[in-house]
Amino acid sequence: MYLNQHEIQSLLNKTFDNFVDFVNTLQDIRFTASPYGKWSAGQQLDHLTKSIRPVSSALGFPKITLLYFGVNQRPSRSYDTLVSHYQQVLTAGAKATRAYQPGVIYPAQRPALIRSFMNQKNKLATKLLTWSENDLDRYRLPHPLLGKIPIREMLYYTAYHNQHHLTRLKDQELQGHTWQNQLQQLIF
Repeated sequence: MYLNQHEIQSLLNKTFDNFVDFVNTLQDIRFTASPYGKWSAGQQLDHLTKSIRPVSSALGFPKITLLYFGVNQRPSRSYDTLVSHYQQVLTAGAKATRAYQPGVIYPAQRPALIRSFMNQKNKLATKLLTWSENDLDRYRLPHPLLGKIPIREMLYYTAYHNQHHLTRLKDQELQGHTWQNQLQQLIF
C-alpha cells in the first residue's frame, strides 16, 4: 500500500504510542533485563530513539542540502515492499550499526527515554507538515542497511521499525520462561 502524508503520520503516531504504552506496562526488572542476550525493553527504546533522531533532524534541513544525497529517480516503493525488503536484509544477517546500538539501561532512565522517544515523534509530526507529497518522493536520506531511500520510504521504515521492535518485545513476553527464571539464569 502506498501511504500519503496523512496516512504516514497516522501510522507513525500509532507505532510510537503502541510502543510506549507497552513499555509502560513493564515492571522495572522487565524494562532492564536482557533475556537470552537480547536487548531489553529499555535498550530497544534507546535504539529506536537513536535511529529516529537523524530522520527527524534531516526533515528540518533546507531541502537544498538534501540534494547532497541525490534526487530519487524512481517512484517510491509501497509500504509493504519496503517492509519486505527490510526483512530480507535482516534475514541475510544485517545488524544495527554501532552508532545505533544501545548502552546499559537502568530503571531510573525510563521516564527520560520515553520523553526523548516521544519528543522525536513530535518533531517528526511537526516537520512532516512542511513537506509536500512530491518532495517526500524526490529527496533521499541514507539508511545504514537500505542505502539511499526517499523520505517517504524512510518514514515507512521508521513506523515499521517501531512495530518490529514492539513485536520482538511482545514475543519475549510470550516465551514460556518466566522473567524470574531468566533473572536466575543471568545471575547463576
